[in-house]
Amino acid sequence: MSSRVVLLVEDNERNLKLARDVLEYAGFTVLVATTGEEAVATAQSSVPDVILMDLQLPGIDGHAALSLLRADSSTWHIPVVALTAFAMAQDRDRALAAGFDGYLEKPISVRSFPDQVRAHLRTEDPR
Repeated sequence: MSSRVVLLVEDNERNLKLARDVLEYAGFTVLVATTGEEAVATAQSSVPDVILMDLQLPGIDGHAALSLLRADSSTWHIPVVALTAFAMAQDRDRALAAGFDGYLEKPISVRSFPDQVRAHLRTEDPR
């Protein structure tokens, strides 16, 4: 089985390095974007298996990037999971209501993060 591809969208260098290192160690191929615009462009060109999206980003935020991804016929089907430091119940509810497929809080748990990401992978390609 080939490596599953994760698009990690994170503008904080330390958070990015930790998440990327943990995912790569777990066998994922990790693509990186640091802005919402870059996330949309990378998703359109690479069509990853899952997108982990920070909500606060330079340029367009995670919510705006999600809207663009859902409106595009090449990316609408990709699971997009909010990866955020916002930890209040209403933040989670807002993200899920906006159309995110899941919600993961930062700081990540090094031990459980890969399994949390795997839980959001689709087993069938809906295209």
